[in-house]
Amino acid sequence: MRRFAPILLFALPAAAHAQNAEGGFSWTDPLFPGFWMAWTPATLAFFLFIFGSIAFMGVLEWRNPGGAPRDGILGLRTTRGDRLFIWLLGSAYIFLAWIGIFGTPLWGGLALAIGWGVFCFWKV
Repeated sequence: MRRFAPILLFALPAAAHAQNAEGGFSWTDPLFPGFWMAWTPATLAFFLFIFGSIAFMGVLEWRNPGGAPRDGILGLRTTRGDRLFIWLLGSAYIFLAWIGIFGTPLWGGLALAIGWGVFCFWKV
């Protein structure tokens, strides 16, 4: 928990500043106006999720070395890290296809991406 304290100290106050003109919360308003990257609460949540997933995989690998390889339905021998990568890459394509076909909101794409993740860790 101590390792994540700097991230939380950065993330929580930054997310609290993301308020639109009416004073409510906005996922798309910049956290740091004028910064080189458009850090919004959504991009911050995305990167925290990615880094958290990698850290969780590192903890699992530390506790149970070897990556728990298995043969899945794709005919590949995959480890936990491979399945995470396949899930993240597939989810990116799912969201791109959803935006291209349906546009926003992305709740349907999110449901498909979560389903794809369950499938990847269960069968791949």
